[in-house]
Amino acid sequence: MNSSAKTVFSSASHPQNYEVLREDHEISVLGAPSSQGTVSSTVINIRSDTAVPDHVVWSLFNTLFFNWCCLGFVAYAYSVKSRDRKMVGDVVGAQAYASTAKCLNICALVTSILLFVATTVIVVLNIAAIAQAIPH
Repeated sequence: MNSSAKTVFSSASHPQNYEVLREDHEISVLGAPSSQGTVSSTVINIRSDTAVPDHVVWSLFNTLFFNWCCLGFVAYAYSVKSRDRKMVGDVVGAQAYASTAKCLNICALVTSILLFVATTVIVVLNIAAIAQAIPH
């Protein structure tokens, strides 16, 4: 160490050098434990209980009742894949498949409800037109 670094640690009234300061703040390194007994360790496995909904029941319902363009069946397939990924422990894969199944279920449900409403409106309008065409 050069002499200019030593002057940083010295004061005008009480001169100290680097070695004295180093001895004042010396750290002792602890060694291994003195006992020769066995060292035991505890391993704690923390499972993340992230609940990943797989939407199987909703997909099965859409497959049986609102299966427009096979969206319900495809949603059911993704739901089963999500459940399989969840059983294996792949939470990210399960969430990806569950998200796709949810989107497909929403599309199947909305499309089926719109088709049901449109069919009902068309039938009611046709019945009204036929009722007006029949002479009283």
